[in-house]
Amino acid sequence: MSISRILKFATGLCEAVLGIPFLGAAIILGNLWTPLGFMLVFHIITLLFTKRDGGSTFGSVLGIITSLIGGIPFVGMVMHIITAIVLLFQAVLPER
Repeated sequence: MSISRILKFATGLCEAVLGIPFLGAAIILGNLWTPLGFMLVFHIITLLFTKRDGGSTFGSVLGIITSLIGGIPFVGMVMHIITAIVLLFQAVLPER
């Protein structure tokens, strides 16, 4: 298993946790939006490894966008859930 696939799985799981309605909001607000900054850096690292391995970068780009707008109530939650689904599917499905 490649590093980029492992990173996609890890970022997908983190996004899934942040997408849980009240738990994700509590984590983000309780830590003064620091988790969004952490996830932004984590998605950029994942993007770089994915580009190096020649994989699909859509999930990481979507994650970067989600990290930037994730502080908007309800919109952020939906974006975290969508990003988690995309990243987990990319981590599990074989590359073409």
